[in-house]
Amino acid sequence: MSTVYDCSDPDSRAAGITAARATLKSGRLAVIPTDTLYGIAADAFDSSAVSALLAAKRRGRDMPVPVLVGSWNTIDGLVFSVQPQARELIRAFWPGGLSLVVQQAPSLAWDLGDARGTVMLRMPLHPVTLELLREVGPLAVSSANVSGQPPATTVEEARGQLGDLVNVYLDGGTADHGVASTIVDLTSDRPRILREGAVTAIQVAEVLGMSPDELTPETAR
Repeated sequence: MSTVYDCSDPDSRAAGITAARATLKSGRLAVIPTDTLYGIAADAFDSSAVSALLAAKRRGRDMPVPVLVGSWNTIDGLVFSVQPQARELIRAFWPGGLSLVVQQAPSLAWDLGDARGTVMLRMPLHPVTLELLREVGPLAVSSANVSGQPPATTVEEARGQLGDLVNVYLDGGTADHGVASTIVDLTSDRPRILREGAVTAIQVAEVLGMSPDELTPETAR
């Protein structure tokens, strides 16, 4: 049986954060609000919980689960080497709608899917989820929808697709952007935009001192 917590009410928000923390730490799933879309979350370091997340979405390991963090500094323990370009993008767009694909630290004991030594990281701009992240640490989070179905911009849309596969739903209102984050791949010699979303290619290019065309693979144009 799942429970929805209205985070616009201070008492319900506090109860929801407490319930979500307990749920995630016990290896179960929660739906959380972000600035882009609603996400389905699991403890990033609990491989069974991540597997349950993939099963709830009906998605395979070939699409690894991204990780949300609650502060800039968290990435220093997750990334093999934080490049200057990553620092520049973080300063410009975190918290916000930009995801970075980087080489993960080899010592990390997690299994997010077939990520081949990489991880996609983002710090979301939503007070409820930032509070939760700062209490529980990094979370494996994917869009709160069944694969192939529309992404959820409200908690009702998420619950309509995921139902009782998720224990706790935090209702933070309608997602501000209603579109997915922009993804920048920093794992090769030159940064590449894999998906343009909440942050434009022009904005990313300006920060990196590049042209938008340099950032966008031919196949994505």
